[in-house]
Amino acid sequence: MLNTYSIQAISLDLDDTLWPVWPAIERAEATLLQWLGDFAPATAARYPSTLALRAVREQLEAERPDLLHDLSALRRESIRLALKLSGDNPALAEDAFEAFFAARQRVDFYPDALPALARLAARYPLVALSNGNADVHRVGIGHLFHAAVSAREFGVAKPDPRIFHAAASAAQVAPHQVLHVGDDPLMDVVGGVNAGMQTVWVNRAGHTWDHPVQPHLHVVELGALCLVLGI
Repeated sequence: MLNTYSIQAISLDLDDTLWPVWPAIERAEATLLQWLGDFAPATAARYPSTLALRAVREQLEAERPDLLHDLSALRRESIRLALKLSGDNPALAEDAFEAFFAARQRVDFYPDALPALARLAARYPLVALSNGNADVHRVGIGHLFHAAVSAREFGVAKPDPRIFHAAASAAQVAPHQVLHVGDDPLMDVVGGVNAGMQTVWVNRAGHTWDHPVQPHLHVVELGALCLVLGI
């Protein structure tokens, strides 16, 4: 059961909690493909589809486990590899990635997300806690967050307890005073509980729970969390 009296801050996952991630990724990958067609034609010819480019990224993911916490670096280096293998200038990877990254920040919020964020931010300091590379400021919600902690910058990804503890430190509270909210059972719920936090599972798709560790609260959208918290 959720103990609302101990909550002094809230940490929130981003992708698939506040917006669906795949529309943003697909849009960004299409933008990257167009950019390559304009500025790196040999690479565009060798990798004519987003699926072909994803295969390069998956190859690099297997070869560079040191980059798994940093999705931006992984994407940038996969672009650099595709350019190199195609005979284009690998230095173009920086501009190509920027085109991808700008499109990646164009997200379509779930209908409940922005109203709920405003209500939560009025009561609690909010900390974005993400393994992804969305930027709350470029997305347009940075003003609602007290801080943002990402695996890319911190160097460790969820479900490692250390990144949850970093979020608590950013909010200047103890881990047991943080309520972590997210969609991923392992990364968000099990990770948060193991870090000593209370957790909320945002289950928009009606999945069943398959882990022995239980969330403190299960909701289908963020407005329901606001109601439980009395805000």
